[in-house]
Amino acid sequence: MTMVDSIADLEQQLANTRDYWLGWGRADRSAGDLTLYRSSVSHPQLNGVLRVGHGQSLDAVVAEAEGRLRGVPWMWWVGPDSRSDLADHLLATGATEIGTMPVMAARVDRAISVDTPPELEIEQVAGPDSLREWVTAYAPSFGVAPDQVHHVIRAEDNRPDQSNGLVRFAGRWNGRLVGTSALLDRHGVAGIYVVTTAAEYRRRGIGTALTAAALREARERGLRVATLQASPDGAPVYHRMGFETVAGYRMFTPAQPRPAQPDTA
Repeated sequence: MTMVDSIADLEQQLANTRDYWLGWGRADRSAGDLTLYRSSVSHPQLNGVLRVGHGQSLDAVVAEAEGRLRGVPWMWWVGPDSRSDLADHLLATGATEIGTMPVMAARVDRAISVDTPPELEIEQVAGPDSLREWVTAYAPSFGVAPDQVHHVIRAEDNRPDQSNGLVRFAGRWNGRLVGTSALLDRHGVAGIYVVTTAAEYRRRGIGTALTAAALREARERGLRVATLQASPDGAPVYHRMGFETVAGYRMFTPAQPRPAQPDTA
């Protein structure tokens, strides 16, 4: 695999993003003209459409997506790798635009190094007990309902990349697991995901340190470019570390199903 050298090489960054979210597709996944993942976890970010190509009509694509994702909350991701008329079509057919998720990138060798707080110990996650604890730690930050956590654990445990390119990091503050991050080594790019900090431990440099841990792992693997999708709270932190916004996803919730019309015949 050729390593990506420039943050302007967007194609490989988006391919890394697709691979990460497709890894959630425990119940259904498709990497073809309609790139779709379904975890069956009741959480909109864990089910969705990542990309739409030009092989089908948009009406057919929307109908297929609605059929395959029926029964779970889900979202449309409309990025530079989707056909250019998709967003307008979604709006015209009743979808709701809910915001933009920036794609940020940095040269791994130029990202600002940070010191780990002395109270924080960072370790790699290994084994089912550690995975269960890791998921339980990040679930509140992701807005995962308590009754869905066991589904998320199962989905994480069934990821196809967890033994080949996915590295999970846990941050312990005086022994308590309070922060998470993950690195996905795919397409010559270091994808950084699941950067979270428990609410009562924020603003102590934990998320920054866990992001730096993923960057160190990327550097050891010879990766030169890191990519991530930033939350509103995370974007300023990543910017201070040397990340730049290189693209963005427009996020949509699907149109609500039309109620059945009474038979007046």
